[in-house]
Amino acid sequence: MLTPVAYGLAIVLSLFCVFIGARFLLAPRASAAGYGVAATPDGGTAYLTVKGLRDLSYGLLGLALIAFTSADAVAWYMLVVALNPLGDTVVVLRNGGTRAVAFGVHFATAVVILVDAALLFAL
Repeated sequence: MLTPVAYGLAIVLSLFCVFIGARFLLAPRASAAGYGVAATPDGGTAYLTVKGLRDLSYGLLGLALIAFTSADAVAWYMLVVALNPLGDTVVVLRNGGTRAVAFGVHFATAVVILVDAALLFAL
């Protein structure tokens, strides 16, 4: 029972990263607002593109690890990936974003990723 839950959650989290990355590449300004720190109207979107590529890459790598490696490898990957939403929490708080988005979106995501890492380690 634990295996489908752990892997199912890992797949959902990886697909979510792919979705977020693609959204940042296709609609960077709207994505930035959803992230919790709006892009400046006169600024470029280079950093938003970098975030999109980062998230897309992490999602695709997660899916590849799920398909071709062990639960331990995926668990270690999830443990490392949890640093991103933790860092995003700090970025949102330091750049005028709301605490609701910082903790309700980014920090909560980190917690879910860490729970999934623990489930994968338990397999």
